[in-house]
Amino acid sequence: MDKEPAEEVKEKEVLICRCEEVSLADIEAAIDEGFITVDDVKRRTRAGMGLCQGRTCGKQVALLISKRTGIPLEQLLPSTARSPVRPEKMGIFEGEPDA
Repeated sequence: MDKEPAEEVKEKEVLICRCEEVSLADIEAAIDEGFITVDDVKRRTRAGMGLCQGRTCGKQVALLISKRTGIPLEQLLPSTARSPVRPEKMGIFEGEPDA
């Protein structure tokens, strides 16, 4: 059963990355342009660059790439990890009590 055009438009507006407000349509467009790794899509769309650093949307981006390209999910490399978003006192990494 085909979707009505209005339903399809609404589906394309669904946010995959809420932190950076990246929609399903944005990610699909990036994949169609040849960005076929999680990091490629991240660089093209900013999906995964927000506060959660891709913890919320990373798996969805990988799944979309897999479905759209036929690349098995287990062959897609995860996105590169980044440092904590919030600044931390260096002492906590050395085991010093927080003063």
